[in-house]
Amino acid sequence: MKNPEIQVRRKPRQSRAKLTQEALQESFVRLLHERAAHDITIREITDLAGVGLGTFYEYFSKKEDLIALTIHRQVKNNAEDLKTYAQSLIKLSTNLSFQDYLKQVIHYQLEQIQAQQFLWAQTFLLERQISNIESYRKSYEMMVQMWQSILVPFIQNTEQVKGISLNVQRVCYGFVSQTLLVEPEFREWKNLKFEIIKAIILGK
Repeated sequence: MKNPEIQVRRKPRQSRAKLTQEALQESFVRLLHERAAHDITIREITDLAGVGLGTFYEYFSKKEDLIALTIHRQVKNNAEDLKTYAQSLIKLSTNLSFQDYLKQVIHYQLEQIQAQQFLWAQTFLLERQISNIESYRKSYEMMVQMWQSILVPFIQNTEQVKGISLNVQRVCYGFVSQTLLVEPEFREWKNLKFEIIKAIILGK
């Protein structure tokens, strides 16, 4: 059963509170390496994070809210990291073609996902189990907007950049999520990159 949107009881306005919330997320991720999410208890998460149950309920009403926020931050961090990398490419090269630029950005994105392959495989799985349609749409739209900001230096037409960004997200998300859902320990990343670039740039 899908849960309503992320219910965060208290937003971490102070650095200490933010660190506590992050510690809870990190503890959940560490426990994921040992067993499935539905087998992990809130008590285990708080014990590993070094906080009490009361602290957990200051921020979350249930375990699913913590999981939903962990998924959201994983996607958001990836988007911010990718935008930073794309900006660095623009600054470092004044003679970069659009195709080479896009290839390098996609290559970097796949490298980052491969480096956290277990977490991404779990993210895609939990996204289907926990996220409701509104949360999913928000995350998807965030990634499309990320691609828009990455592609706009080469494509100034507003409607065109929106359309291309949507298609790039469709291809990248579709290829990677379906691959890791079916084969969490996937190893043929070079071939996957080739297929994604072929689908986006060559349209095949």
